[in-house]
Amino acid sequence: MKKYTRRMLAMAAAASMLVLSGCGNTSSSQQSSGKSDGEISGTVTVWAWEPALKPLVEKFEKKYPNVKIKLTNVGTAPKTTSSFINAFNAGSGMPDVVQFEYSTLPQIVLGSQGALEDLSSYPIADWQDFYTSGPWSSVNVGGGIYGVPMDSGPMALFYNKATFDKAGISEPPKTWDEFYEDAKKIRALGDDYYISSYAGDTNDSNSIVAFWAQAGAKPFALDDTNITIDIKNNATIKKVNDFWQKMLDEDLIATNISSWSDDWFRSFADGTNAAIVTGGWMPANLAGSSKDAAGDWRVAPTPVWPDSDTINSSNGGSTLALVSSSKNKEAAWKWLEYVTHDEEGIAAYTDAGGFPPSKSRLQDEDFLKGSDELSAYFGGQEYNKVLAQSALDVKEAFTFPPFWGFAMTAFGDSFGPTFQGTGKINDALATWQSKLVDHATQQGFTVTEK
Repeated sequence: MKKYTRRMLAMAAAASMLVLSGCGNTSSSQQSSGKSDGEISGTVTVWAWEPALKPLVEKFEKKYPNVKIKLTNVGTAPKTTSSFINAFNAGSGMPDVVQFEYSTLPQIVLGSQGALEDLSSYPIADWQDFYTSGPWSSVNVGGGIYGVPMDSGPMALFYNKATFDKAGISEPPKTWDEFYEDAKKIRALGDDYYISSYAGDTNDSNSIVAFWAQAGAKPFALDDTNITIDIKNNATIKKVNDFWQKMLDEDLIATNISSWSDDWFRSFADGTNAAIVTGGWMPANLAGSSKDAAGDWRVAPTPVWPDSDTINSSNGGSTLALVSSSKNKEAAWKWLEYVTHDEEGIAAYTDAGGFPPSKSRLQDEDFLKGSDELSAYFGGQEYNKVLAQSALDVKEAFTFPPFWGFAMTAFGDSFGPTFQGTGKINDALATWQSKLVDHATQQGFTVTEK
């Protein structure tokens, strides 16, 4: 990543605070060509990992018959980010549209300057009230708008009821203490049975940080070019880590299964991996990749910390961004608009399991009922009612540093050995903080450690 200029750092500050009152240029007419839907044509290449986008392609192409969508999954969210950065640096091979997690969008805007189209002159500039505050704030970076909110990720507990029943657990845990007690019951089912799995690698970084946030931790703060990093001595973080250290020490979570791997989904399918606390975008991923468990899974609120003022937090959430080098921005914009703002597109996306940032959709009766397919997967449960309430239970947006891609890699390097039995989690905190401080200093930040 290039070294930050003072202007870039100011942009980063605005991005990371995640509470922005302005939305840049409010003109909504500059991108209107006057063409009818049938006159817009061309091929739009989209890089995205979200399976809920697949059903939208046919519906979009029916509405825009002269446009073809080439939807390509280049890998996980971190892989998509790294592939895009590599393509940008090479000057070739970039898509027209790309999916990014909210947490990594500032890194792309600041570290790969000019890669993404500033959408301030597009109709999105007038859509602030359409979206919930966190996703909307996340796409506003330094006075520009660099993506359209596609989904959000309020955390919830997804659990395999069949395995819970087998262990004699009649209802999902309401607190983390109950989660611990249930973990022991599930572990007693056999050598392969665990209540959940975390390997401590890069793919787990968002989850672990979300647990900290749910307990009320605020490890990052940014003020202009000054960044405060409060991890290794943070009492709230240590409380959460002590819980997971106990789970590790008593062999109550699987550490040999990497998140998002084939083995991960197989363990969900056969019931040996009995639960996961993760974002509201998970239903389509489970139904699509762990099909053999159809009817067994359910959704419940995230277990809470009894002594915490916070109830829930978010894990992930993503945006669709328009690539500046696109040769067909008009058609690419129509795809973004259809997926994220068109009521037909949003309905199709959420019916396939995507979780909307749209305020109106969160209150829509059809959405709350859920799709027939996913409702069947969750044993007839109206799963979206749980997830919609989970979204309302998120009271604060989490502040990510504007180098989260580096932070995720450093997390895996620091915490991975710990989860594999070398050292303790709280020891890994100091290592991770040291890496972040060094990196932030190299990028031109003035760092305050706590």
